[in-house]
Amino acid sequence: MPTPVNINEFLKLSETHPILDVRTPAEFEQGHIPGAINLALFTNEERKIVGTLYKQEGKQPAVLKGLELVGPKLHEFIIEANKINNSGIFILHCWRGGMRSASMAWVLEVYGFKCFTLKGGYKSFRRNVLESFNEQKNIVILGGRTGSGKTLVLQELSKQGEQIIDLEKQAHHKGSSFGSFGEEKQLSQEQFENELWYHFSKIDIQKQCWLEDESRKIGRNILPDGLWKQMRNAKVIFLDLAIEARVNYLVKDYGKFTNEELTAAIDRISRRLGGLNAKLALDAIVKGDLKTTCKISLSYYDKTYGYGMSQREKEKVVSLAFDKLNILEIVNKIIEWKKSN
Repeated sequence: MPTPVNINEFLKLSETHPILDVRTPAEFEQGHIPGAINLALFTNEERKIVGTLYKQEGKQPAVLKGLELVGPKLHEFIIEANKINNSGIFILHCWRGGMRSASMAWVLEVYGFKCFTLKGGYKSFRRNVLESFNEQKNIVILGGRTGSGKTLVLQELSKQGEQIIDLEKQAHHKGSSFGSFGEEKQLSQEQFENELWYHFSKIDIQKQCWLEDESRKIGRNILPDGLWKQMRNAKVIFLDLAIEARVNYLVKDYGKFTNEELTAAIDRISRRLGGLNAKLALDAIVKGDLKTTCKISLSYYDKTYGYGMSQREKEKVVSLAFDKLNILEIVNKIIEWKKSN
């Protein structure tokens, strides 16, 4: 018989044994435990059929239909399980720790595997994820206006042994109208939260963890409320980089994209730029004068960022000024600050 375990035991087991998510592919895509493998008991359509039957005629007709659908696939489950893991142990879950995970675990145990199932299923995992964002974290915010190279600075901080979580990397978005350029499709909100939980679960909570200063919304992903509140109350190291250095960096970073992509990005913020500024920015793209386009765009982004900074407690903001975007120089300055505080 499979052994039911609580969420903490389940996550501990997941460090050494594969997680099988037996929900449908659609459920898995909507959100899953990072690292889990989808071995679906039912296809998306099959689950609809069984669910409808359960509602209309009750449990027993639904169970019979489920057995009819699953029966021919039992050998396939074993074949796939053997491909995934030959150590003999699996941990499984479905939505609420019910029939699907118990059924798959039974099949695998009949064959000879040892299985553990998650009490409360994926629903209990999600509860754990959302609660985790309210736990106190030792966060330091890396701030700076658009074009300050904050992501590059974070990456160098990581190389030098600092803990970081790259929110934009997890969101597959850089946060602005241009933020989707060069990025993969964004995750669902649910999976974005799951991935954030995973990365926070891997850090040492006794040590500082650096996050980039972000708006609450990164593309279509939204930072969880508990994490967002902590970010807004955290210490900020503000990189005050000269505007020419920021413009040069942005032109180099975004100049590789097409005029059509750049035009679409300006169109998305045209009302915020104002009619005349939007027209000047668009004309500059056509002329290949991306510095002008960039400066006009920054007039909006700098104003917006400045407002956000004005809402922070001044005593929690440490400003470091730089004329050039020299990543090593910036990181060394930050490390010096850290050592003296």
